[in-house]
Amino acid sequence: MTESNRRTAALLTVLLTGQAMASMDTSIAAVAAPAIRADLAGPPAVQQLVLAGYTLTFAVLVVVGARLGARHGSPRIFRLGLAGFTLASLACGLAPGPVALVLARVAQGAAGALMVPQVLSLIQSAVPAAARARAIGAYSMVLALGVAAGQVLGGLLVTLDLGGLTWRVAFLVNVPVGVVLHLAGRRVLAGLPADPPRREPLDLPGAFLLAAAMLTVVLPLVLGGDLGWPLWVRAAAAAAGTVGLRLFLGYEARRAAAPLLDVAVLRHPGVPAGLLACCVVMGCYAGFLFVLTLRLQDGLGFTALAAGLAFLPYASGFALCGLAVARLPERARAVLPVAGPPVLAAVVVALAALAAAGWPWSAGSALLVAGGAAHAAAFSPLVTRLSAVVPAGAGAALSAAVSTGTLLAAVLGVTVVGGLHLALGAAGRHGPALTLPPALLTAGLLLAGAVAARRATRPAPDTGPVPSGPEVVGSRP
Repeated sequence: MTESNRRTAALLTVLLTGQAMASMDTSIAAVAAPAIRADLAGPPAVQQLVLAGYTLTFAVLVVVGARLGARHGSPRIFRLGLAGFTLASLACGLAPGPVALVLARVAQGAAGALMVPQVLSLIQSAVPAAARARAIGAYSMVLALGVAAGQVLGGLLVTLDLGGLTWRVAFLVNVPVGVVLHLAGRRVLAGLPADPPRREPLDLPGAFLLAAAMLTVVLPLVLGGDLGWPLWVRAAAAAAGTVGLRLFLGYEARRAAAPLLDVAVLRHPGVPAGLLACCVVMGCYAGFLFVLTLRLQDGLGFTALAAGLAFLPYASGFALCGLAVARLPERARAVLPVAGPPVLAAVVVALAALAAAGWPWSAGSALLVAGGAAHAAAFSPLVTRLSAVVPAGAGAALSAAVSTGTLLAAVLGVTVVGGLHLALGAAGRHGPALTLPPALLTAGLLLAGAVAARRATRPAPDTGPVPSGPEVVGSRP
């Protein structure tokens, strides 16, 4: 292995492990929730915020984190976010009560929002072009499978009850990992070329507008059902938040200097359709994961750990396909995002039919391997393509768009697909009448995602270089 390859491998190890910590922490907390409720008293709303505080804070601040990376340097902000995430994890593990745990979870979300946007940006700017496709494939795998991996790890740690710490070890495990990463990062990231300093003021009006819009969208979807909000209230809030996001994009497009999000990244050929396809796949995956987990635990009596372990074949299929994609020629990689969603749609329907009456491990595992491979085929090449068509300076903006879009899509997927499953269960449906409607809805969305992927991978006409900057986007009505 050459010295350049060793440096790249060390950089990716630090970046992707940090990404994995942030991706897994939502589902780790969800698996540990029963033990947390048994140990810590508190009102229901506070208990829900233990789970939702991380997601809400991350969703609100991830674009701000991307901007801070562009302004102060991605290596510096990544290390700052990693240190904050490690300290917040320690605070979670030592929290004496539910309010302290909520505050620590909010701090975790804020630190994750600083750290995560820098990962793709650093891969795009610091990884040599020859190794970039494989690096982005590994990044996509961590981004997509973090939730499932968190279920397995969280269930295992809570079940083992190491040192009598029960749920606390699920957070404390981040501390030694974070310390090692921080020490390694000081050496690995210090050798990267520094970007020229930028002294533009932070776009505070844009930050407040984005925060208000994101909270209006995500808060009702994450907490509304548990707090008993009527469906029309949640729908109206989500619609208002969507309008707020559109106003934010319009404001950023008209801003003359130092926008919070450089929306010019959306003007590059295939980027809007590619982002849409990525979001559809991730939203469908989140909804499918949620519904199948409920079916295995509530319907078939699986423990949380057993349900998490059932998804290991899916992770294996994703990993094998995701790593193989980088070795394929460009023409093959362009076909995979279009072929992957229909295959995943067929797998989802087949798994729903299989889980209606039981769970034969051999058939279920084989289908999950195929589903994971189809997911990787649909997702990884698209992220690689998006990274290739935008200039290196737009890496932070692209990372923020991918992180924010896929997070919103995951929340919507769980709300819509999971909500349909819960509604059918409450109505007394069982067997295929319970499992197939959410699967068919997911399959229909995935087919729409394939259409978007086809548009994203279609060769663009040669119209010359794509201009960038807020002044260009601002010309759009």
